[in-house]
Amino acid sequence: MASTLLHGICCSWTTDGLQNKQPVHCRSKGMQSLRSLLKPKLPKLVTPQPLSSYVSRIRYLMKLKEDDEACREALKSGSLLLYHKLAPLLQKKEKGIYQLPRLRTPDVKRILEKLGRDKKLISEAVLISCPETAEPCFCLDVGDLQKNSMEQLCGGVFMDLRTAFLMLTVPETTLVAKGQALLRWHQTHGFCSATGQPTVRNQSGSQRVSPNSGITYYPQMAPVVIVLVSDGNRCLLGRQRSFPPGMYSALAGFCDLGETLEETLRREVAEEVGLEVDTLQYSASQHWPIPQSSFMLACHATVNPDKTQVVLNKAELEDARWCSLEEVLAALQVKYPPNKPGATPPGFWVPHGFAIAHRLIQEWADQQQHLEKK
Repeated sequence: MASTLLHGICCSWTTDGLQNKQPVHCRSKGMQSLRSLLKPKLPKLVTPQPLSSYVSRIRYLMKLKEDDEACREALKSGSLLLYHKLAPLLQKKEKGIYQLPRLRTPDVKRILEKLGRDKKLISEAVLISCPETAEPCFCLDVGDLQKNSMEQLCGGVFMDLRTAFLMLTVPETTLVAKGQALLRWHQTHGFCSATGQPTVRNQSGSQRVSPNSGITYYPQMAPVVIVLVSDGNRCLLGRQRSFPPGMYSALAGFCDLGETLEETLRREVAEEVGLEVDTLQYSASQHWPIPQSSFMLACHATVNPDKTQVVLNKAELEDARWCSLEEVLAALQVKYPPNKPGATPPGFWVPHGFAIAHRLIQEWADQQQHLEKK
């Protein structure tokens, strides 16, 4: 076998003086084939790629959640969002615009000193996130302190969360909602449901543990399906009695234990308005902190255009109505309800841009306009 393989190789030697002997090979096809057979296949060297800034931040955030000492160290130079009985602190800028202030931990310590309070209150802060600045952001509720004094020293005002949503940008509403949700969860989960004994949180606030039972509790969200129903030309909007005057929105309901998203959607539409869903399509999701933390799963759904008779469940909704594209476009133009005393509220409007219901309604309107142009 070896002689057969070597048959295609012609080899001779040339002498360069008496020192060097160099082989001269005939570069035949047989020789090249043998080289390819005998050449060892080395593994390809993969150059390690640097972690992206996002991955680096997430890994750092994970470390802070799991390492109490690292979290305490990060808190010393981190930023804080302040709340007073779950109402976030906002600062007014020019032209009536508000912003979400992130106060430095040393600055908050000085404020506490001026109020004669123990600086150890800072240790009760809960980790929210690690933004692009790589500076950890925490939230702290100072509800035990005098509200007016805190507002004066911080140069801001504590505002109801719903009102704050109307004043802030979408990224800020996301951050302030998460902070409030985490603080509320800690305020309502101070005891073990199995033993009734107090639970103890870790430094970051990512969990609470019952020392007696060993049970670990984590912040949770309740899944909710929110759906905009269409018959092809119109969309269905409803309102609850608790809604502000004139506001209509997409239908929504909590998932029952063991249900899928699709099952919840079909059941809720049948329960609230007596319609049977033909098709559905997922759109997006959102955390919603009011009244408790919910995980909103937004979908579009269609019904048979020949079966659109609404049978309203008065226990669920105050009203539900089919709306034309023109009505929806007009409602989307209402930026916010008038909040001045004695002002007349708009007759028909929809949730604002920070709510995922607004996204569903805007998506439907965009699609209808696109179809009309064809």
